Amino acid sequence: MTRYLMANWKMFTPPLPQWMQAVTTVHIDESVEVVLFPPFTQLAAAQMVRAQTHVQLGGQDCHWQKEGAFTGNISAEMLKRTGCAYVLCGHSERRQQHGEDNDTVKAKAEAAMEAGLTPVICIGETRAEYEAGKTRDVLVEQITATVPNGEVVIAYEPVWAIGTGLTPEMQEIEDTHGFIHGLVDAPVIYGGSAKPGNMGDIAKLKGVDGALVGSASLDGASFAAMLRALQESTPS
Repeated sequence: MTRYLMANWKMFTPPLPQWMQAVTTVHIDESVEVVLFPPFTQLAAAQMVRAQTHVQLGGQDCHWQKEGAFTGNISAEMLKRTGCAYVLCGHSERRQQHGEDNDTVKAKAEAAMEAGLTPVICIGETRAEYEAGKTRDVLVEQITATVPNGEVVIAYEPVWAIGTGLTPEMQEIEDTHGFIHGLVDAPVIYGGSAKPGNMGDIAKLKGVDGALVGSASLDGASFAAMLRALQESTPS
């Protein structure tokens, strides 16, 4: 099975050539897919500098329509024409900051698939939901409402762990990934304060098919270290 290491740069613009150079010091196994999600403004440049690498590109978001009067939006078709193979759908920051609900996330995922992109559908519980013991209820609701039929990747990101430095216990991560695998036939990757120091342990967990990395992906050397850790770790 393919394993994934995905870099979500959010609204940051690290220097592309240096980042790519650092990442390409690591031999990328055929079984590993490395995906970069830069800001939209860097996609064209990223397409040029990745030409001799095995790094795939993705968009951080897309609109559910092919075209139209949607100022400031980017369609899945546009992403495909810019060289993207993936797109994030339903990241918690989009849900929280832009009011995206499950219906919107599913519509975007369907548009992505129609354009020939693989949607990376983000799911996860808030701190309040986690402390109330509602994690599994939240995941069932989100998966049922957002995942269309077809090829997708599921990114489990406990919202309370994103960018906070906090992570669930390793057994919790493994158990939750196992639960998600029981709900959907798709790769399931982990996101939420993944970094070089814990990537090896996370990659060894049963049912964890890789990681979606935020702040730790901005530095090429850091991301390269995570790539090494992923490839050197055999899932249990």
